[in-house]
Amino acid sequence: MTVAAVLLAASPESALADADGVPAIRRIVDAAWSGGATPVVVVSFDPTGAVGAALAGASVTLAEPAPQEQGPAAQIARGADVARAEVVETDGVLLWPARLTWVGPETVTSLIELHGTAPAELLRPTWQGVAGWPALVPIESIEGLRGVAADRMLDDVVADLIARGVGERRVDLGDPGVAIDRGTPRAELPPYVGPTEPPAGHVHEWGSQAADAPDDSPLEGPALAPYAPAGAEEPTG
Repeated sequence: MTVAAVLLAASPESALADADGVPAIRRIVDAAWSGGATPVVVVSFDPTGAVGAALAGASVTLAEPAPQEQGPAAQIARGADVARAEVVETDGVLLWPARLTWVGPETVTSLIELHGTAPAELLRPTWQGVAGWPALVPIESIEGLRGVAADRMLDDVVADLIARGVGERRVDLGDPGVAIDRGTPRAELPPYVGPTEPPAGHVHEWGSQAADAPDDSPLEGPALAPYAPAGAEEPTG
């Protein structure tokens, strides 16, 4: 079972926004990798190289976005295509907007474990009943994104996949970061409480160094993959 993380930054400014002293995109990459997502793909324009610099040394691939006029669904499909090119066995994709910087690695691990018991379902974490991110989409559903209208935003894209027959399961993982974005300082977040029972029906093995690492610790990984300049194209929403 291999689940990729596709991180979506609408602009370099979104990717590089401050997240408690760390560029937002770097904090998310570290949480995704620490939680067990592989490969990790960032979809963002990087005309100055600043996004790539923020990701240097992390286990991540920076991918040039699809053309802006194709909309958010095309950006997701682009990230999924890059992930599958890197790891053919990828069978799920975590869709992760860059504004959700406070998601903990335990949440990533829980979603991946639950995917193992429900591989055909779209999994959506919640906080106090509010649907959040990252959403875990079965790889078989990615082809359906190519038919989604360009003006559909991320929540609309998920709704369209469900309307096309993808089953959805929402799960409360006790992580406020899935629904509260970086507009709220990290120090002001409600406490993480965790699920009352293991979401996948068994106890996590948290003894690994990666899982136990603080989510604000930089993680060493392979060098950043080369990035093709985006030219004059504008960032997508």
